[in-house]
Amino acid sequence: MTDAATPKPLLATLRGERQSLPPIWLMRQAGRYLPEYRELRAEKGGFLALATDPEAAAEVTLQPIRRFGFDGAILFSDILMVPWALGQDLSFGVGEGPRLAPALVDATLDALIAVPERLDPVYATVRRVAAMLPAATTFLGFAGSPWTVATYMVAGQGSRDQSETRAFAYRDPVAFEAIIAAIVDLTVDYLAGQAEAGVEAVQLFDSWAGSLSPDQFERWVIAPNARIVARLRVRCPGLTIIGFPKGAGGKLAAYAQGTGVDAIGLDETVDPAWADAVLPPGMPVQGNLDPLALLTGGEMLEQGIDRVLAAFPERPLVFNLGHGIGQHTPIAHVEALLRRVRR
Repeated sequence: MTDAATPKPLLATLRGERQSLPPIWLMRQAGRYLPEYRELRAEKGGFLALATDPEAAAEVTLQPIRRFGFDGAILFSDILMVPWALGQDLSFGVGEGPRLAPALVDATLDALIAVPERLDPVYATVRRVAAMLPAATTFLGFAGSPWTVATYMVAGQGSRDQSETRAFAYRDPVAFEAIIAAIVDLTVDYLAGQAEAGVEAVQLFDSWAGSLSPDQFERWVIAPNARIVARLRVRCPGLTIIGFPKGAGGKLAAYAQGTGVDAIGLDETVDPAWADAVLPPGMPVQGNLDPLALLTGGEMLEQGIDRVLAAFPERPLVFNLGHGIGQHTPIAHVEALLRRVRR
């Protein structure tokens, strides 16, 4: 690891220290918009083969750091590593998205046989990256939040409105709570393992948090994430935790207060000035440029950047997108983004 005295702007910001220039990283910064990533993935023959090869996954994690000099490196992996380690089969079909089997809408959790060693390549990747990162770069790990992971486990795949999983949670909340509890338990172990291997902060991705009613949001988003945060505080003192409840909207303040996360990621639908007004004073925020503004470039990109920067005159800010970078985003637009944020 790096010298503890080396300044890390991103980590300092996530811990509540406002920087004169906000640090920056981008969700999905290691991925398909980079030609070097596409070349390596073609060589490995598929996403899962790439993600479970520590040497290759470390290379992918480091590619955007070499090219752009982001302030944070995000581990290259996938949120579905947890259900895979819980015993579901995982595959990535060409043009189809991920598939999990058996889908728990038709099978029981007890039928799964956990295979925790499936996570070992991830820890090996973390160790490799931690030994190679520039001294000032913060290393970010991550996991999917229980609700989002459960939507894939129940339905066996992604969906537009998560209706199958929402109906399952209403129909049999006891069985659904068992699924959530299993995800919580393994996620704590998984993130603690990443921290022990070398990550300095972690992000909890709740990509489908916006599909729930307020009472279900409290039960299946806030409460499970609060359990993860509380247990990580014990297991990994000092580990910084970012919560990203995409689509939470008006429930964002309740999430911030109820989960106990250190920082909040804002999606692109959130008015940043509103978020600055309703979130706890001093809580660091991350976001929230629309990925399509980055794809478009030009004046719309510049206006979007300036709007985010102006919205947080006193609050610690990590500049990021409101979701993942699109695969067709021109590299020149990313370079323009970095120049304007760091001007």
